[in-house]
Amino acid sequence: MTSTFPNISISTERLVLRPLDEDDVPALAAMMNDEQVAAWTHVPQPYTEHTARTWIEEHVPAERAAGRGLDLAVTEFLTQRLVGTVRLTNTDWHVRSTELSYIVAPWARGEGYASEAALATTQWLFGDQKFERVELRTAADNTASQQVAQKIGCISEGVLRNACIARVRTDGDVWTDVRTDFIVWSLLPEDIEGTAGQLTDEDGFTTFTDWN
Repeated sequence: MTSTFPNISISTERLVLRPLDEDDVPALAAMMNDEQVAAWTHVPQPYTEHTARTWIEEHVPAERAAGRGLDLAVTEFLTQRLVGTVRLTNTDWHVRSTELSYIVAPWARGEGYASEAALATTQWLFGDQKFERVELRTAADNTASQQVAQKIGCISEGVLRNACIARVRTDGDVWTDVRTDFIVWSLLPEDIEGTAGQLTDEDGFTTFTDWN
């Protein structure tokens, strides 16, 4: 049985999820420099176009080839504009499980894109890839991300105490690490039945804890 994800595109009513490419560099860099992305992820700040290009051209293909995960650009179907990213990490091919995280560009929040992209990805994982478990981890104070997890049918399994590093901006305009808890969520194939019709138009994003 395969132990790597294919290069695929996933379409929804409003979105196309596809492999990241060089044309995404400017939009990806702009998205990663957002205040909320900086607070809830470990991406370098400032996030340069060189960083974005290295990520797309080197890190992303290496992770897929090694079977560890998959990164997808989330684009609007009509405009092809980059509205976010979806990422699969910590993939276990024997257990058929993976960890899902996502980021939405600041201008695209409030449109339900995070929920739509996350649900489409999990449906593909459970259907085409025969996965049995998807896990999400959200910082304790990241309520927007928790709402998305709930909307796509995730079940809260508990708290990993003091396991998350978030960031706050100090009075001197410097980002400082702070510790907080992770809430662990899981999604099984039976959990997403009927979920597609229940999505609302709120939005959020989870942590990309290893985007360094």
